[in-house]
Amino acid sequence: MECEWKPDEQGLQQILQLLKESQSPDTSTQRSVQQRLEQLNQYPDFNNYLIFVLTKLKSEDEPTRSLSGLILKNNVKAHYQNFPHGVSDFIKGECLQNIGDSSPLIRATVGILITTIASKGELQNWPGLLPKLCLLLDSEDYNTCEGAFGALQKICEDSAEILDSDILDRPLNIMIPKFLQFFKHSSPKIRSHAIACVNQFIISRTQALMMHIDPFIENLFALATDEESEVRKNVCRALVMLLEVRLDRLLPHMHNIVEYMLLRTQDHDENVALEACEFWLTLAEQPVCKEVLCGHLSQLIPVLVNGMKYSEIDIILLTGDTEEDEDIPDNEQDIRPRFHRSRTVAQQHEGDGIEDDDDDELDDDDDTISDWNLRKCSAAALDVLANVFKDDLLLHLLPLLKELLFHPEWVVKESGILVLGAIAEGCMQGMIPYLPELIPHLVQCLSDKKALVRSITCWTLSRYAHWVVNQPPDTYLKPLMTELLKRILDSNKRVQEAACSAFATLEEEACTELVPYLAVILDTLVFAFSKYQHKNLLILYDAIGTLADSVGHHLNKPEYIQMLMPPLIQKWNQLKDEDKDLFPLLECLSSVATALQDGFLPYCEPVYQRCVSLVQKTLAQAMLYQSQPDQYEAPDKDFMIVALDLLSGLAEGLGGTIEELVARSNILTLMYQCMQDKMPEVRQSSFALLGDLTKACFPHVKPCIADFIPILGTNLNPELISVCNNATWAIGEISLQMGSEMQPYISMVLHQLVEIINRPNTPKTLLENTAITIGRLGYVCPQEVAPMLQQFIRPWCTSLRNIRDNEEKDSAFRGICTMISVNPGGVVQDFIFFCDAVASWVNPKDDLRDMFYKIFHGFKNQVGEENWRRFSDQFPMPLKERLATFYGV
Repeated sequence: MECEWKPDEQGLQQILQLLKESQSPDTSTQRSVQQRLEQLNQYPDFNNYLIFVLTKLKSEDEPTRSLSGLILKNNVKAHYQNFPHGVSDFIKGECLQNIGDSSPLIRATVGILITTIASKGELQNWPGLLPKLCLLLDSEDYNTCEGAFGALQKICEDSAEILDSDILDRPLNIMIPKFLQFFKHSSPKIRSHAIACVNQFIISRTQALMMHIDPFIENLFALATDEESEVRKNVCRALVMLLEVRLDRLLPHMHNIVEYMLLRTQDHDENVALEACEFWLTLAEQPVCKEVLCGHLSQLIPVLVNGMKYSEIDIILLTGDTEEDEDIPDNEQDIRPRFHRSRTVAQQHEGDGIEDDDDDELDDDDDTISDWNLRKCSAAALDVLANVFKDDLLLHLLPLLKELLFHPEWVVKESGILVLGAIAEGCMQGMIPYLPELIPHLVQCLSDKKALVRSITCWTLSRYAHWVVNQPPDTYLKPLMTELLKRILDSNKRVQEAACSAFATLEEEACTELVPYLAVILDTLVFAFSKYQHKNLLILYDAIGTLADSVGHHLNKPEYIQMLMPPLIQKWNQLKDEDKDLFPLLECLSSVATALQDGFLPYCEPVYQRCVSLVQKTLAQAMLYQSQPDQYEAPDKDFMIVALDLLSGLAEGLGGTIEELVARSNILTLMYQCMQDKMPEVRQSSFALLGDLTKACFPHVKPCIADFIPILGTNLNPELISVCNNATWAIGEISLQMGSEMQPYISMVLHQLVEIINRPNTPKTLLENTAITIGRLGYVCPQEVAPMLQQFIRPWCTSLRNIRDNEEKDSAFRGICTMISVNPGGVVQDFIFFCDAVASWVNPKDDLRDMFYKIFHGFKNQVGEENWRRFSDQFPMPLKERLATFYGV
């Protein structure tokens, strides 16, 4: 038998000295400690010293001993595979002997160490671990039981998957029944560990738990009113997860569970209340929500509404000492990373602007407080319940709302305004009768003396912007806009932020309704430039970009350009190429360039050059990184994506005038590389640019077509919707320019396009662009495409009947008519769909109308009067009348 390892006294002193120094606040001391720790890792038994200090050296103070254990944990994470067997066995043995240390800190440290070793794949190589810990649970000694449970809870959290696999011979079959026994233990800490352990296995529907699901649920009910808040929190968490996974088992008890969750949502411990509040959010996603909750709404709604008030601690954290903080620079840590939405080409629809898919979630609140809290959870729950119950919710809510909205205490009034915003989506219809009175009241609240009231009011008003915009502008839009503009210049940063975001929403809804007020709006936004700190500047760019998107060419007036461009260009010149603030600025300029069209000419050249250079720099950095990853950093490709998108904006806004800039640059070579980048967003943006340059200056693109089209063909993969969409659109634009010279390339793209248009569940935008591109290919090369007519005519017709009359629709329908004249048999079986699609035209150009006329009459003559009558009798009445009126059939 080998003799017990003993530390060398001198070595031990050296390590203790290091541990003491590492607790120093001085960073240079910290750094030298780090270096010496790295050096000591060269010695095989260094880790023995660390475990010795943690478990044996009781003379030292606890923080030092615990620190020794945490350093050891980091070594296990980094180098465990290199530990000699003797060392790892010594550490394992010491851990198990000391899991019941009398100090909670040392117990917890040993537990973390055990879990870290276990997660290094050692559960297989440490077969004694789980049986030993489970055995220790039965110890008479509280410390041993608690320490073992602490370690087991961490193992269940870290290694849930492997515990439920055959690799370990399914230990959960023993562990889960064992844990359930401890739900009734006398110590609250142990009860809490026991539930937390079992909770790890609910969502994955672990077999071992499903076998004991009924005793588990009974035990949970037994602990429902436990005096320990940690236990109540874990009970609530379990019930929320069971709602997703085993609703069938909860349904018989649902009435009692709802009553219980109502109580817990009002628990005096906010952590318990928050867990309980998640129940309503989860329940709202279940189809049974309506029948389960309809009898409880009168109790539930007041509870949720009450939870929407700011807590006292929130108010202290948020209001700080100052209502006016506009001159205080931002803390850089508070600025969240932004996500760039790359360009996607979409079609205009009847009666609306471009389809907008992103739902504005409840994101009214700042993240300076803890990210998710009872207020946010209650508001989110009310929002989803409003969507489930619609106007039935108002029955219980309106009496409360009246009292809240006019309450003398600002905290109560503020929560009422939040409630009003939360229900806007679900209860809009039922709210309409009250809005003529409420909107003016809210507009007044915009000048409340409390900043938190002003900021929430901005958000709530933005949730009703759609209604406001559809009323006579002088009644609501004008007063709302005037007040919101004042709030953009508020002296409080939270209010500035809320007002800017709300204004962007208003711009999207109002579009050209804002044109009469452009001067006032620009005045405000430009003044905000000089006023804003860093974080809000980024939101201001968005408001300016959205304004440009919303009013379009109306922005192209010398006096507006004179106001708007100098501050933007000044920022543009200040920012270095590595500065991430370029993203929102470039996005904003992209919208502005598209709106200003030739008004952007004076600024075009420097902006163009810099974008090209950003793309070039990023590609060069990527090449370096690929060849020598240890020497170079990976580039941030967002710089390249945003630059490509701004180039698209320039090409779209300036059209042919961009020609000489393209001629003098290597942009096409760069695009060839971007189109083959590993990152889908890079490809997506490069295809959008390819389409825009094809429209603006095709002679420069044409020499590269033989290289580009095969790449476009391989990107027609509908798994990546936006990449596929932009590639499809670019192919369509190229074919219009190429004409009959497109012929050799048809086979590279056609079968993918036909496959996509026939796929179930393809998103609408992609279907429409695919149909347009197939039509355009058929227009320029009818002989090549027409033979496949029968394979796509039906989905082609149904996907294009809903888009507005425009150039794209025009060229696509010319293509279909040309193909029908080449292969009339291809359309016979689906002719009714063609009739319906043609009827969607409001006013086609004369020569296109003639093409339609010829096809209808040709078909009618072919089948004969009698058959045509039988055929057209299947038409719905409006279609029949329309074709008779316009085409005389």
